[in-house]
Amino acid sequence: MIKYLVVFFFSANLLHAQGDTHKKGEQVKVGDVLEIGVPTSQKYKHIELPRANFIIKRGGLANYKSLKGNKVVVTSIEEGKDGATEIKIKRKDGGRFFGSHTLISADIDDALASGELLTN
Repeated sequence: MIKYLVVFFFSANLLHAQGDTHKKGEQVKVGDVLEIGVPTSQKYKHIELPRANFIIKRGGLANYKSLKGNKVVVTSIEEGKDGATEIKIKRKDGGRFFGSHTLISADIDDALASGELLTN
């Protein structure tokens, strides 16, 4: 009986280890459509947004609340030096973020985990 339990646990651990072989950030690829969610605090931590003075200098409105619900498209995926997967996103409708920026970047793994970016 004990021999069968050992074999069962060994095979279960082996199957679990094989399931963990996928890399972080692989669930999203270039061309995928995501939605911007609600930040966990007052500001977005994992989506890198331009500061208000840069938005205003380029003629835009610094309304960070207007981001919620925007559909975005992943344009590129890069591996950072620290191992984090960074993506560049643009608006799906072709508009500009805040009326001034076409692209913004985000740490995909942390943004998905915190709910700042949502998959459809």
